[in-house]
Formats: sequence, C-alpha cells, structure tokens
Amino acid sequence: MHHIKVSAVIPLWSCALVLLARPVHSQNAEASGMKKGAHFIKPVEYSEQENARLLKRFEGLRVADVSDGMDFVDLPEVGLVDPSIRPLWKDITGFTHQIRGIALTVRFVPSQQPIHPPDNVNYSQWEADWYGRLSSEPFVALIQKGQVIVIDDVEEADIGSIGSNNILVWKKQGAVGVITDASARDTDEIEKERVPLYFRKPGRGIRPGRNELECVNCPISIGGVTVRPGDVVVADGDGIVVVPRSVAEDVAKYARAILEKDKSGRKKLYESMGIPKDQTVE
Repeated sequence: MHHIKVSAVIPLWSCALVLLARPVHSQNAEASGMKKGAHFIKPVEYSEQENARLLKRFEGLRVADVSDGMDFVDLPEVGLVDPSIRPLWKDITGFTHQIRGIALTVRFVPSQQPIHPPDNVNYSQWEADWYGRLSSEPFVALIQKGQVIVIDDVEEADIGSIGSNNILVWKKQGAVGVITDASARDTDEIEKERVPLYFRKPGRGIRPGRNELECVNCPISIGGVTVRPGDVVVADGDGIVVVPRSVAEDVAKYARAILEKDKSGRKKLYESMGIPKDQTVE
C-alpha cells in the first residue's frame, strides 16, 4: 500500500479560495463600511516627549549617514526622496538649512470647484471663504516642537501654498522646517527669514481656485517616497531621506557609527594638511 505524502505548504490559489469563500453578508458589510471612505494605513500618535527622545538620536546625522543606516536594516533605496526637491537656501557655515524632524503630514489636491466667485459675491469674500472652508490650515494647531511639515501638494500647478507669512507662523509654533513636492512663493523673503524649506520650484498663484485640503496626519507620497506621520525626516545639501518610525532607532545607531568613523578619518586629514578644524570633524 502506497502512502500519499501531504505537503504542509498550502498553495496560494487555495488561500485565495478561502478568502473568496467568506460569507457574502460579511463582504457586503465591509463594502458598506467603506462607502464614506476608509483608511487602511492607520496613523499612530506619538507624544512630544517620545519625538524629542528619538530626535536626540539623529542630532548631527547627515543624509548620507542615514541613507547608509537604512542599508543596514535592509532598506536600501527606501526613503530617498526625488533629488529634484532641493533646499531653497544653504548655510555652509552653521548648516542652519538642515532639517532633522518628525513628520507632520498634509495633503492638498487639485480642486474641482468653479474658479470664479458667484455673481452676488465679490472676489475678496470668495477668496476668504475658499481659504476658510476648502483650503485651510487646521494642522497649525497640531504643530509640536521638532516637527517638520511635509506637504504633498499639486506638483503640476503654479500654486504658492507656502509663503513667507504662513511658513513663519509654522516656525513660531515649533516646526523645524517645511518640505513639499510642489512649489512655494515669496522665496526671497523665506530665504531672508531663514526658515528651512525644501521644494521643487517657485510658485506664484494662491490656493483659491487651485487646490483643496484633503487630509492632515495621513500617509502621503512626496518625490516617490511614502511619509507617515511620526516618521523621521532628515534633509541637507544631499537631499532628503525619510526613515520609517519602526526602524528609526536602529537606523540612528548605524548612522552614528558611520558618521563618527568618517569624522575621525577626516580629522586626521585636516591635521596632516594643516586645515583648521571645524564642526564637521569635532
């Protein structure tokens, strides 16, 4: 008598059949629950104290170090934002253009609303209503010290969602900088104000008639990278890297070792070449 050996591996097609075999009423209930919208990546809330402790681990780390640290946790090429998103200004003395912050995410989408005010409404009223009702900034009340505001906006349009006034308000609230995959305006003033801004291009138009606020503290995508609320974002002259919160501690540990080794080697070169030491090797 021959015994038939039963494999312990369940074929993928049988798993699919199991899923399809769920009661129809269960599937209908799930579908009904999604009619008003459903989010499948749930944001996690972190305290200001938790964020501060994590950011301490990233102090002084460069994008290059953090990128190498991502390799150590098996995430090569993950988190590297499109290099066309660059700093508006650079400070090679104090490096004040650099950003190390916890992501507070915002998404604006192209508007489908009429772009002209009704006949019985003047332009100023229409503009104020748009800002207050369709394209407002409720995230300002959420800003905590050490956060970086990451904005997924309408890349193709000429919109200055970020300007010299509101970016200063965000900085006053505690934001360490702003990153967007789209445009910003008032760039001369923003550079003079020394608020770190990484963006794709200058913009001129305002929000009314152009975009609407879609979500705050939700997963977004900028420059080909997913950014979740609470992720660590590091930006400098090399670009931007986003570190998933789940691996941030380990990435910081590896990145720190890489930086210290690099500083030690360059310090010896400085000494042998008679170059005065600076903060990059101390």
